[in-house]
Amino acid sequence: MKQIQRHGKNINLVIGSSILLVFLLMMVVSFFYTPYDVNAMDIANKLQPPSAEHWFGTDEFGRDIFSRIMVGTQTAFFVGTVSVGIGMIFGVLIGGFSGYFGGWIDEIIMRIIDALMAFPGIILALMLVAVFGSGMVNTSIALGLMAIPGIARIARSGFLQSKDAEYVHAARLMGQSQVRIMTKHILPNVMSPLIVAASIAFAVALLAEAGLSYLGLGVQPPDPSWGRMLKDSQGYLASSPWYTYAPGVVITLMVLGFYMLSNAIRDISDPRSR
Repeated sequence: MKQIQRHGKNINLVIGSSILLVFLLMMVVSFFYTPYDVNAMDIANKLQPPSAEHWFGTDEFGRDIFSRIMVGTQTAFFVGTVSVGIGMIFGVLIGGFSGYFGGWIDEIIMRIIDALMAFPGIILALMLVAVFGSGMVNTSIALGLMAIPGIARIARSGFLQSKDAEYVHAARLMGQSQVRIMTKHILPNVMSPLIVAASIAFAVALLAEAGLSYLGLGVQPPDPSWGRMLKDSQGYLASSPWYTYAPGVVITLMVLGFYMLSNAIRDISDPRSR
């Protein structure tokens, strides 16, 4: 049974890491090379099916879809990284402070977090984008704010369980400051669930960005976005299905990669699974 569980962990880790490594390499290469100019229009060759010249075909303006998929990885990783960074920084600060000090401070912060979590995250992101405007940066910030409540709850739980541990009492007896105890002793011991949460938040941010771009509120042209490509392709689904399949498949694969990686990290870091 243990061998089966270990094999499953390895499969998740290998497949998830491999998928994400391919997209990461694609992003790095796209900074220096793409088969075609992503914004160069060639109306004479619009909606061409996949071929040796255009691996994923062309769109309604004759632009190479594969090249736009490559550059779209930049958008995906930028939005995911910024949103997860915002969620982790503020979520850990809020949740750690709340869990460590407890009392009325914890009650007030958690009631605010509960209210935010009760409000649908995508609606909050839509509202923020509508107020502050669309674009890659504003979309990333909106999705980052959406990730804070969930990460704050995970951080709070970890700090709440660890603040009375023996190593924390020993650090207090040694005269170490509260900040040092929180950052040097407790935080490293609660990083495993936070890393899992960050991986899931990255996948959620990718889906949310695709949804916002599909609605026309996310990343704006000429920046390539997989969600925007899905929106532009919907009118050609019957006649040129490859146009829709390409962004749809890459979104699915990248989200799958992050979910498989998060499952592998969770299984490896969970003592009960060993």
